[in-house]
Amino acid sequence: MKLEILPSAEGDIVDGFWFYEKQATGLGSYFRESLFGDIEALRTSGGVHRKVFGWHRMLARRFPYAVYYSVHEQTVLIRAVLDCRRDPSWTRTKLR
Repeated sequence: MKLEILPSAEGDIVDGFWFYEKQATGLGSYFRESLFGDIEALRTSGGVHRKVFGWHRMLARRFPYAVYYSVHEQTVLIRAVLDCRRDPSWTRTKLR
């Protein structure tokens, strides 16, 4: 399957990068690389995750983040990459 990261998700990844980079130098890069590894796995597993708020949700392995996506034909569209520690109502609003 092809992967397409929408601009909204790119912004989420950048925000997460800077959050972790402020915690410790290099941690932001580790966060980004880890997430891209998780996202890359969607090439083979896209569509198997349960739907939450109308989107498939894959939980990241190493950070408390979730990748929200949909599958259209042979393309996985990454809609958002959100911090799971946020209020669920914030997440629901963000995904609308």
